This record gives sequence, C-alpha cells and structure tokens, in this order.
Amino acid sequence: MAYCIVNIALLTQNSITRNMDTSKMIKAYCLKTKEKNVPMHDAVITKTAKGGYMATGNDGKGNKMAAIMNEAKAMQAIADGVAKKGF
Repeated sequence: MAYCIVNIALLTQNSITRNMDTSKMIKAYCLKTKEKNVPMHDAVITKTAKGGYMATGNDGKGNKMAAIMNEAKAMQAIADGVAKKGF
C-alpha cells in the first residue's frame, strides 16, 4: 500500500514539473548529461566567500547543478520565487 502512495506522489510531482513555466527558472549546464540551459529545480542562492552569488539545485532527475551569477540575477530569482535565499 505504501508503495502505491509513493508512486502516485512521484507521478504527480513529474506531471507538475512538466507543466511548470520554465521561463523564469535559473538555467545552467548539466555536467552529467552535458545539456545546456537546463532549468534548475529546488534552487538555493548562496553567497560565496568573495561576495559573488551561486545557485545550487538539481535538474529534476536528481543530477546536481550549480550556476554562478551576479547580484541582480540572484535577487530577481528570489523575488520571482524560483529560488530560496540561503544566506
């Protein structure tokens, strides 16, 4: 019974991801699949030691991703709700 519930939750999450508007999402290069401009899911913006901004997240398939960005783009992603503030 628990197995069925987990499968339903995964199917629902995948259908939500497919129908999501990706125009405002942070896009990055996925090293594992070698794809460019892959939308980043579960993005968290952090501040680097030198004062820059970095977004970390995954590609929706579990592959980790990271992108370095300027302050304006980082704050815009937080304001749009596509990333969480991690600093």
